Parts: sequence; structure tokens; C-alpha cells
Amino acid sequence: MIVVIVVVGIFFLLMGGYALAAPAALVRPFGLVADGPESRSEVRAVYGGFGLAIAAVLGLALAVPGLRIGVVLTVAFALGGMAVGRVLSRMVDRPTAFYPIWFYGLVEAVAAGALVVVAAT
Repeated sequence: MIVVIVVVGIFFLLMGGYALAAPAALVRPFGLVADGPESRSEVRAVYGGFGLAIAAVLGLALAVPGLRIGVVLTVAFALGGMAVGRVLSRMVDRPTAFYPIWFYGLVEAVAAGALVVVAAT
């Protein structure tokens, strides 16, 4: 089950690194434009810094087994909250194509469920 933590950690590491390096490109599929220093800073902070922090805390959970269940459940609930937010948004907003909204919602939901299973074992 450690592989689940590693895969989710790598996902956050890659997302965080990409957000820091290319913030405008990261949000472009969502129809967002990060064309000024304020918007690029926001993307770097929320997707970049937060993504790297989650990757680091998942790495810490691997290194310190006593922290594992708390860290894994916290990340699982954060991902689950993101997926639920996407579903609620679709209930009040116009329908969208599968990519990017539903694709990332599915990734978030699957990762959340896998982490819950890891925490339960």
C-alpha cells in the first residue's frame, strides 16, 4: 500500500513543480488566465507551494510510520473535498466536457479513496 502514498506524492510533487515553473500553462485548461504577477503568484502559492507541501508531508508519512494514518487521512479528505467541490459546481453551473473538470475530479476521487484504504490497513 506504500505505492499509493508514493504515487499520490509524486502527483503532488509534479503538480507543484509545474505550477512554480509555468503557472499560466497549469491553469490554461480551466479557462483561467494567469497573465500578471498577482495571478501567477496565486497559482504558484496555491498549486505550487501547497502541492510541494503535500508531497513533503506524504514523504514524511513514509519516513515516520506513527504519522502515517493522520497524514494519509488528511490528504485523502482534502482530495475528497476537491472532488465534491467539482460535483457541486457542476450542479449549479453549465455542463462541461470530460477534460479537465471531470478528469481531475475522477483523479481526486480515486486518489482519496485509495488513501482511505491505505489508512484503514
